[in-house]
Amino acid sequence: MTTEGSEDDFKVGYKSPPQHSRFRPGRSGNPGGKQKAVRNLGSDVKRTLEVPVRLNEQGKARRVSTQEAALLRLREKALKGDARSLDRLLALAQIFNNGAAIEPLGDKTVAAEDQAILNAYAAKVQSRPVSASAMRLGAIDDSGLNPDE
Repeated sequence: MTTEGSEDDFKVGYKSPPQHSRFRPGRSGNPGGKQKAVRNLGSDVKRTLEVPVRLNEQGKARRVSTQEAALLRLREKALKGDARSLDRLLALAQIFNNGAAIEPLGDKTVAAEDQAILNAYAAKVQSRPVSASAMRLGAIDDSGLNPDE
């Protein structure tokens, strides 16, 4: 479909809208633009804790992250005797100091009551009748206990 007699000879159709409905030069089809993504609480907390702050330590200015500054303040309050700060600091230490908090069980003695329970269980397992097929397959050793368990 063409218009005759006008200066602008153009075809109206696929990928050729009429001149009056085209976007004007310098104008977007979406003037508001795409909305920015809304950050969630987790990313806001992470970003806030990463922001550096100035800290005076022993008369010297130092830049540390907000997270480190908060932990240093918590440590100071705990050392001054604040019970709540000490509890929180110890809880954080228990969570994040895995190597120091975990000791092997072999170093500790087992309580008498616990030892009695273990002995009763071992006696019960040893008193169970062993099937011939289990002995042939080697699933149970001479003690009567399954080595895989």
